[in-house]
Amino acid sequence: MIRFNEAIDQMLSESVRRYAEQTRRIGDLFAGVLAHDLRSPLGAILNSAQLLLHDEGLSSTSLRAAANVQRGSMRMKEMIDDLLVFTRGRLGDTLPVSFSPQDMGRICSDAVDEVRASYPNAVIRLLLAGGLRGTWDGTRIGQLVVNLLVNGVRYGSGEVAVEAVGDDEHVTVIVSNEGNPIPERALPTLFDPMTRASLHNREGTAAGMGLGLYICSCIATAHHGK
Repeated sequence: MIRFNEAIDQMLSESVRRYAEQTRRIGDLFAGVLAHDLRSPLGAILNSAQLLLHDEGLSSTSLRAAANVQRGSMRMKEMIDDLLVFTRGRLGDTLPVSFSPQDMGRICSDAVDEVRASYPNAVIRLLLAGGLRGTWDGTRIGQLVVNLLVNGVRYGSGEVAVEAVGDDEHVTVIVSNEGNPIPERALPTLFDPMTRASLHNREGTAAGMGLGLYICSCIATAHHGK
């Protein structure tokens, strides 16, 4: 009877595990399909907002409204792109990368310009040194630097610094910000999806999803970095 009960318990446990895995996979597939299908209508909204911003006949009120639509759409695009990467990782897919000759200095400079446009009050300092040419996916690396910069702006205070230092074999990119340090207890899970250190100044899309640093980890791993 004891062995029989143990067998029943093991069978139930295995059934629950398989059901949970199947439910999770269905949820991940749904999220991936939804994020993919949302990109087309969102692209139409972004293009329309861009056209409106170049219309000289619009009133100042209408221009501000078009600018708000553009900013909101860009934030939605960032969330959708992050969600696609997340679901691919959960479904066992590797992050697609396309390698080509790149200049890390240019990538970092473009990332700084992008974040400055979204956060005009942010003070960002760029430091470049050494050999910064290599073979990477420029778009993905740019996304990584932007994610780190946005984290620095949202969760810190004062100046944010971006440093890119290269030698014959490696390029190191450092993003640092002033303010309270990340608690040590948060470091082991800092790059896990859907987790976030308990910090002040939570705002924007990062406070809603907690995928920014996870995406950075995926991009670094796809480039055989860390």
